[in-house]
Amino acid sequence: MKINIISVLTIGTGLLLAACNSGQQNNAGIDNRELSGAIQVDGSSTVYPMTEAVAEEFRTVQPKVNVTIGSSGSGAGFKKFARGETDISNASRAIKEKEVNACRENSIEYLELRIALDGIAIVVNKENAWLKTITTEELKQLWEPNSRVRKWSDLRAEWPEEEIQLFGPSTAHGTYDFFTEEIIGESGASRSDYNAVSDYNVAVQGIAGNENAMGYFGLAYYTENKDKLKLISVDNGNGAVFPSLKTVGDGTYTPLARPLYIYINKKSAKRKEVMEFVKFYINNAAKLSKDAGYIPLSETEYGNALTQLNAISIK
Repeated sequence: MKINIISVLTIGTGLLLAACNSGQQNNAGIDNRELSGAIQVDGSSTVYPMTEAVAEEFRTVQPKVNVTIGSSGSGAGFKKFARGETDISNASRAIKEKEVNACRENSIEYLELRIALDGIAIVVNKENAWLKTITTEELKQLWEPNSRVRKWSDLRAEWPEEEIQLFGPSTAHGTYDFFTEEIIGESGASRSDYNAVSDYNVAVQGIAGNENAMGYFGLAYYTENKDKLKLISVDNGNGAVFPSLKTVGDGTYTPLARPLYIYINKKSAKRKEVMEFVKFYINNAAKLSKDAGYIPLSETEYGNALTQLNAISIK
Protein backbone atom coordinates (compact mmCIF):
# COMPACT_ATOMS: atom_id res chain seq x y z
CA MET A 1 0.00 0.00 0.00
CA LYS A 2 1.35 3.41 -0.97
CA ILE A 3 1.39 6.10 1.63
CA ASN A 4 0.91 9.70 0.59
CA ILE A 5 3.79 11.35 2.42
CA ILE A 6 2.49 14.89 1.78
CA SER A 7 -0.90 14.01 3.28
CA VAL A 8 0.70 12.48 6.35
CA LEU A 9 2.91 15.52 6.84
CA THR A 10 -0.03 17.86 6.37
CA ILE A 11 -2.19 15.99 8.86
CA GLY A 12 0.68 15.71 11.34
CA THR A 13 1.46 19.41 11.07
CA GLY A 14 -2.21 20.28 11.53
CA LEU A 15 -2.48 18.12 14.62
CA LEU A 16 0.69 19.65 16.06
CA LEU A 17 -0.58 23.20 15.48
CA ALA A 18 -3.95 22.34 16.95
CA ALA A 19 -2.29 20.89 20.03
CA CYS A 20 -0.14 23.96 20.44
CA ASN A 21 -3.02 26.37 19.94
CA SER A 22 -5.23 24.51 22.38
CA GLY A 23 -2.68 24.49 25.15
CA GLN A 24 0.00 27.12 24.73
CA GLN A 25 0.78 27.62 28.39
CA ASN A 26 4.08 28.06 30.14
CA ASN A 27 5.12 26.31 33.32
CA ALA A 28 3.46 29.05 35.43
CA GLY A 29 0.07 28.30 33.86
CA ILE A 30 0.04 31.52 31.82
CA ASP A 31 -1.58 31.31 28.40
CA ASN A 32 0.95 32.34 25.75
CA ARG A 33 -1.61 32.88 23.00
CA GLU A 34 -2.23 36.43 21.86
CA LEU A 35 -5.37 37.72 23.55
CA SER A 36 -7.52 40.78 23.08
CA GLY A 37 -10.28 42.56 24.95
CA ALA A 38 -10.63 45.14 27.69
CA ILE A 39 -10.25 44.91 31.47
CA GLN A 40 -11.70 47.55 33.79
CA VAL A 41 -10.02 48.09 37.17
CA ASP A 42 -10.73 50.73 39.82
CA GLY A 43 -10.47 51.25 43.55
CA SER A 44 -7.67 51.93 46.01
CA SER A 45 -5.14 54.57 45.09
CA THR A 46 -2.73 52.78 47.44
CA VAL A 47 -2.92 49.59 45.38
CA TYR A 48 -2.97 51.54 42.11
CA PRO A 49 0.86 51.78 41.66
CA MET A 50 1.24 48.01 41.99
CA THR A 51 -1.65 47.18 39.66
CA GLU A 52 -0.37 49.71 37.14
CA ALA A 53 3.10 48.12 37.32
CA VAL A 54 1.56 44.70 36.70
CA ALA A 55 -0.47 46.08 33.78
CA GLU A 56 2.65 47.60 32.20
CA GLU A 57 4.45 44.26 32.34
CA PHE A 58 1.35 42.43 31.08
CA ARG A 59 1.13 44.75 28.06
CA THR A 60 4.57 43.55 26.93
CA VAL A 61 3.24 39.99 26.55
CA GLN A 62 -0.37 40.79 25.65
CA PRO A 63 -0.31 44.16 23.87
CA LYS A 64 -3.84 43.81 22.46
CA VAL A 65 -5.47 43.62 25.90
CA ASN A 66 -6.52 47.09 27.05
CA VAL A 67 -6.22 47.35 30.85
CA THR A 68 -7.78 50.56 32.20
CA ILE A 69 -7.06 51.39 35.86
CA GLY A 70 -8.76 54.04 37.97
CA SER A 71 -7.88 55.19 41.49
CA SER A 72 -11.13 56.49 42.96
CA GLY A 73 -10.52 54.89 46.38
CA SER A 74 -11.48 51.55 47.91
CA GLY A 75 -15.01 52.62 48.85
CA ALA A 76 -15.81 54.24 45.51
CA GLY A 77 -14.23 51.28 43.73
CA PHE A 78 -16.44 48.80 45.57
CA LYS A 79 -19.54 50.77 44.55
CA LYS A 80 -18.57 50.42 40.89
CA PHE A 81 -17.63 46.78 41.39
CA ALA A 82 -20.98 45.98 43.02
CA ARG A 83 -22.79 47.54 40.05
CA GLY A 84 -20.82 45.34 37.65
CA GLU A 85 -18.96 48.28 36.12
CA THR A 86 -15.49 46.88 36.78
CA ASP A 87 -13.85 43.47 36.46
CA ILE A 88 -11.35 43.96 39.29
CA SER A 89 -11.46 46.18 42.36
CA ASN A 90 -8.25 47.28 44.10
CA ALA A 91 -8.65 47.60 47.88
CA SER A 92 -6.47 48.68 50.78
CA ARG A 93 -8.96 47.13 53.21
CA ALA A 94 -11.28 44.13 53.28
CA ILE A 95 -14.74 44.50 51.78
CA LYS A 96 -17.42 45.72 54.22
CA GLU A 97 -20.69 43.95 54.96
CA LYS A 98 -22.75 46.64 53.20
CA GLU A 99 -20.56 46.21 50.10
CA VAL A 100 -20.95 42.43 50.27
CA ASN A 101 -24.72 42.95 50.37
CA ALA A 102 -24.58 45.33 47.40
CA CYS A 103 -22.71 42.69 45.40
CA ARG A 104 -25.22 40.04 46.41
CA GLU A 105 -28.17 42.23 45.38
CA ASN A 106 -26.65 42.56 41.90
CA SER A 107 -25.65 38.88 41.66
CA ILE A 108 -21.94 39.77 41.66
CA GLU A 109 -19.89 36.80 42.85
CA TYR A 110 -16.27 37.59 43.56
CA LEU A 111 -12.93 36.18 44.60
CA GLU A 112 -10.87 38.01 47.25
CA LEU A 113 -7.10 37.73 46.87
CA ARG A 114 -4.43 39.28 49.08
CA ILE A 115 -1.55 40.56 46.97
CA ALA A 116 0.88 42.29 49.37
CA LEU A 117 1.35 44.00 52.73
CA ASP A 118 1.62 47.74 53.35
CA GLY A 119 2.21 50.16 56.20
CA ILE A 120 0.64 53.57 56.72
CA ALA A 121 3.30 56.26 56.94
CA ILE A 122 3.01 59.29 59.24
CA VAL A 123 4.91 62.12 57.58
CA VAL A 124 5.79 65.77 58.21
CA ASN A 125 7.70 68.52 56.47
CA LYS A 126 11.45 68.06 55.99
CA GLU A 127 12.14 71.17 58.08
CA ASN A 128 10.24 69.84 61.09
CA ALA A 129 12.98 69.55 63.73
CA TRP A 130 10.85 68.79 66.80
CA LEU A 131 8.91 65.69 65.79
CA LYS A 132 10.65 62.34 65.52
CA THR A 133 8.21 59.99 67.25
CA ILE A 134 4.49 60.16 67.91
CA THR A 135 2.42 57.83 70.08
CA THR A 136 -0.80 56.17 68.98
CA GLU A 137 -2.56 58.04 71.81
CA GLU A 138 -1.30 61.37 70.45
CA LEU A 139 -2.46 60.38 66.98
CA LYS A 140 -5.88 59.64 68.43
CA GLN A 141 -6.01 63.01 70.19
CA LEU A 142 -5.01 64.71 66.96
CA TRP A 143 -7.40 62.94 64.58
CA GLU A 144 -10.45 62.04 66.68
CA PRO A 145 -13.84 63.69 65.95
CA ASN A 146 -14.16 67.17 67.48
CA SER A 147 -10.46 67.19 68.38
CA ARG A 148 -9.35 70.25 70.31
CA VAL A 149 -5.78 69.90 69.12
CA ARG A 150 -4.97 72.88 66.93
CA LYS A 151 -1.31 73.60 67.65
CA TRP A 152 1.72 71.40 68.13
CA SER A 153 1.91 72.60 71.74
CA ASP A 154 -1.55 71.13 72.35
CA LEU A 155 0.06 67.70 72.03
CA ARG A 156 3.32 68.38 73.87
CA ALA A 157 4.09 71.59 75.75
CA GLU A 158 7.66 71.69 74.44
CA TRP A 159 6.49 71.70 70.83
CA PRO A 160 5.92 75.01 68.95
CA GLU A 161 2.79 77.08 69.40
CA GLU A 162 2.12 76.81 65.69
CA GLU A 163 -1.09 75.63 64.07
CA ILE A 164 -0.93 72.16 62.53
CA GLN A 165 -2.05 71.79 58.93
CA LEU A 166 -3.35 68.26 58.43
CA PHE A 167 -3.55 66.23 55.24
CA GLY A 168 -5.20 62.85 54.83
CA PRO A 169 -7.23 60.69 52.46
CA SER A 170 -10.86 61.45 51.70
CA THR A 171 -13.62 59.22 53.05
CA ALA A 172 -13.65 57.22 49.78
CA HIS A 173 -10.25 55.72 50.55
CA GLY A 174 -9.59 52.45 52.31
CA THR A 175 -6.60 54.09 54.00
CA TYR A 176 -9.03 56.46 55.74
CA ASP A 177 -11.17 53.54 56.93
CA PHE A 178 -8.20 51.54 58.16
CA PHE A 179 -6.46 54.44 59.90
CA THR A 180 -9.60 55.58 61.75
CA GLU A 181 -10.43 52.03 62.81
CA GLU A 182 -6.95 51.32 64.15
CA ILE A 183 -6.20 54.73 65.71
CA ILE A 184 -9.64 56.05 66.75
CA GLY A 185 -11.23 52.65 67.31
CA GLU A 186 -14.08 53.18 64.83
CA SER A 187 -13.96 53.09 61.05
CA GLY A 188 -14.85 56.48 59.59
CA ALA A 189 -14.54 58.38 62.88
CA SER A 190 -12.32 61.39 62.25
CA ARG A 191 -12.08 65.12 62.65
CA SER A 192 -13.45 66.80 59.55
CA ASP A 193 -11.36 70.00 59.53
CA TYR A 194 -8.40 68.63 57.59
CA ASN A 195 -7.31 68.70 53.96
CA ALA A 196 -9.05 65.60 52.59
CA VAL A 197 -7.44 64.56 49.31
CA SER A 198 -8.39 62.10 46.60
CA ASP A 199 -4.92 62.25 45.06
CA TYR A 200 -2.09 61.57 47.51
CA ASN A 201 0.27 63.61 45.38
CA VAL A 202 -1.72 66.67 46.51
CA ALA A 203 -0.99 65.70 50.12
CA VAL A 204 2.71 65.27 49.33
CA GLN A 205 2.86 68.75 47.80
CA GLY A 206 0.92 70.29 50.69
CA ILE A 207 3.11 68.76 53.39
CA ALA A 208 6.31 69.55 51.50
CA GLY A 209 5.23 73.17 51.27
CA ASN A 210 4.37 73.85 54.92
CA GLU A 211 6.73 73.39 57.88
CA ASN A 212 3.78 72.77 60.22
CA ALA A 213 2.03 70.17 58.08
CA MET A 214 1.43 66.50 58.86
CA GLY A 215 -0.33 63.72 57.01
CA TYR A 216 -0.72 60.00 56.50
CA PHE A 217 -0.90 57.66 53.50
CA GLY A 218 0.56 54.38 52.24
CA LEU A 219 4.27 53.75 52.74
CA ALA A 220 4.84 53.51 49.00
CA TYR A 221 3.92 57.19 48.56
CA TYR A 222 6.51 58.18 51.17
CA THR A 223 9.11 55.97 49.48
CA GLU A 224 8.45 57.71 46.16
CA ASN A 225 8.76 61.15 47.80
CA LYS A 226 11.25 60.63 50.62
CA ASP A 227 13.39 63.48 49.30
CA LYS A 228 10.49 65.86 50.06
CA LEU A 229 9.12 64.44 53.35
CA LYS A 230 10.23 63.34 56.80
CA LEU A 231 9.07 59.96 58.11
CA ILE A 232 7.92 59.68 61.74
CA SER A 233 8.16 56.59 63.93
CA VAL A 234 5.08 55.41 65.83
CA ASP A 235 5.04 54.22 69.44
CA ASN A 236 2.12 51.99 70.38
CA GLY A 237 3.39 51.59 73.94
CA ASN A 238 6.10 49.07 73.10
CA GLY A 239 8.69 51.44 71.70
CA ALA A 240 8.97 53.61 68.59
CA VAL A 241 9.06 51.81 65.24
CA PHE A 242 9.52 53.20 61.74
CA PRO A 243 7.51 51.60 58.93
CA SER A 244 9.71 49.66 56.53
CA LEU A 245 9.65 46.51 54.44
CA LYS A 246 11.11 44.66 57.42
CA THR A 247 8.90 46.03 60.22
CA VAL A 248 5.69 45.72 58.21
CA GLY A 249 6.65 42.23 57.08
CA ASP A 250 7.53 40.93 60.53
CA GLY A 251 4.55 42.57 62.24
CA THR A 252 6.48 44.91 64.54
CA TYR A 253 4.99 48.05 62.96
CA THR A 254 1.62 47.94 64.67
CA PRO A 255 -1.14 48.90 64.45
CA LEU A 256 -0.61 50.58 61.10
CA ALA A 257 0.37 47.59 58.94
CA ARG A 258 -2.27 46.00 56.70
CA PRO A 259 -2.89 43.59 53.81
CA LEU A 260 -3.72 44.82 50.31
CA TYR A 261 -6.30 43.10 48.08
CA ILE A 262 -7.73 42.70 44.65
CA TYR A 263 -11.32 41.51 44.19
CA ILE A 264 -12.17 39.71 40.96
CA ASN A 265 -15.66 39.42 39.50
CA LYS A 266 -16.02 35.67 38.91
CA LYS A 267 -18.08 36.22 35.78
CA SER A 268 -15.33 38.46 34.40
CA ALA A 269 -12.71 35.86 35.34
CA LYS A 270 -14.33 33.43 32.91
CA ARG A 271 -13.00 35.64 30.10
CA LYS A 272 -9.52 34.51 29.04
CA GLU A 273 -7.98 37.99 29.06
CA VAL A 274 -9.12 38.66 32.64
CA MET A 275 -8.07 35.24 33.90
CA GLU A 276 -4.63 35.52 32.34
CA PHE A 277 -4.15 39.04 33.66
CA VAL A 278 -4.94 37.96 37.23
CA LYS A 279 -2.69 34.90 36.93
CA PHE A 280 0.07 37.17 35.63
CA TYR A 281 -0.61 39.50 38.57
CA ILE A 282 -0.20 36.73 41.15
CA ASN A 283 2.85 35.20 39.46
CA ASN A 284 4.62 38.57 39.44
CA ALA A 285 3.25 40.05 42.69
CA ALA A 286 6.28 39.17 44.82
CA LYS A 287 8.74 41.05 42.60
CA LEU A 288 6.50 43.95 41.62
CA SER A 289 5.28 44.55 45.18
CA LYS A 290 8.88 45.23 46.21
CA ASP A 291 9.37 47.53 43.23
CA ALA A 292 6.23 49.46 44.25
CA GLY A 293 7.35 49.75 47.88
CA TYR A 294 5.15 47.00 49.34
CA ILE A 295 5.94 43.76 51.15
CA PRO A 296 5.36 40.48 49.29
CA LEU A 297 3.39 37.59 50.74
CA SER A 298 4.74 34.07 51.11
CA GLU A 299 5.10 31.73 48.12
CA THR A 300 2.49 29.51 49.76
CA GLU A 301 -0.13 32.27 49.82
CA TYR A 302 0.49 33.19 46.20
CA GLY A 303 0.27 29.50 45.32
CA ASN A 304 -3.08 29.23 47.11
CA ALA A 305 -4.33 32.23 45.15
CA LEU A 306 -3.48 30.51 41.85
CA THR A 307 -5.29 27.38 43.03
CA GLN A 308 -8.42 29.44 43.69
CA LEU A 309 -8.16 31.04 40.26
CA ASN A 310 -7.74 27.71 38.51
CA ALA A 311 -10.97 26.52 40.12
CA ILE A 312 -12.86 29.05 37.95
CA SER A 313 -13.62 27.56 34.55
CA ILE A 314 -13.06 29.95 31.65
CA LYS A 315 -14.93 30.23 28.37
